[in-house]
Amino acid sequence: MRPFAELVAEAQSADITGWGFGFLDGRATEERPPWGYARLLAGRLARAHAALDIDTGGGEVVNEAPQLPPTMVVTESWPPNAERARKLLGPRGVRVVQTTGDDPLPFDDASFDLVTSRHPVKPDWRDIARVLEPGGHYFAQHVGPASSFELIEYFLGPLPENRKRRDPHVEAAQAQAAGLHIESLLTATLRIEYFDIGPSSGSCASAPGGCLTSRRTSITTNWCASTRNYAPEGPSSTTPRDT
Repeated sequence: MRPFAELVAEAQSADITGWGFGFLDGRATEERPPWGYARLLAGRLARAHAALDIDTGGGEVVNEAPQLPPTMVVTESWPPNAERARKLLGPRGVRVVQTTGDDPLPFDDASFDLVTSRHPVKPDWRDIARVLEPGGHYFAQHVGPASSFELIEYFLGPLPENRKRRDPHVEAAQAQAAGLHIESLLTATLRIEYFDIGPSSGSCASAPGGCLTSRRTSITTNWCASTRNYAPEGPSSTTPRDT
C-alpha cells in the first residue's frame, strides 16, 4: 500500500479538466444508470433543429453523439472546461458560451427545441422554460439526493438538511411551477466503491486505508415544452404546459 499522504497529494494534483477521472482507473468503480443517457441523448440531438447543453463540462458527452443539430450551443462556467469544450466541439461547429453560473442563460426566448444537461449544477427551471420553444423538450440526467453521503457523513456527522437537496420530487414541483409538464421521471440507486484514499479524497479530507463504499442516486429527467404528440422514451421527462 502506498503512503497515505502520497495518495492524497496525487488526487489533489490530478487534472480533472473536462471531468476526466482517468487517475481513478482500477482504484474506484461506479455503477451506471440502466437507461443509457448518452445513447438517448444522441438520438434526441439527431432529431433536433437547435439544441442547448447546459453545464457541458468539457463537451465529452455531447461529442459522443455522431450527429449534431444544425444549431448546437453549449454552456460551461468553469474556464478550464470551457476551453476544453471549445477545442473538442469547435471543429464540429458547436458554439461554446462561458457563463458565470448565476446569471440567466444569455439566449433569446424560444431559441431551442431541445435543452439538455448531464448533472447540472443547479437547474434554473424558469430560464429553461423561457429558452425552450413551444413543443420543445428538456432532457437530462441529474445527480440525486445524498450522493456519496454514507462516506461524507462518516467523517462529518449527520447532515440532514444537505440530504434534502436535489430531491427529484422537489425538482419536479419546481419544474411544474415554471410551466413545465413532467412526462416521466426515473431514479436509480447506484453503488460506488473506493479502493484507496486517493479516489475518495474528493469526498472527504481523510480516511483509513482499505475499501470504502458509498451509495448514490442518479436521476434522469426528460422535460418538454409542449406535451402534444409527445411519447416519453427512457428516463424522465417534462414539457412546458399550454397556457
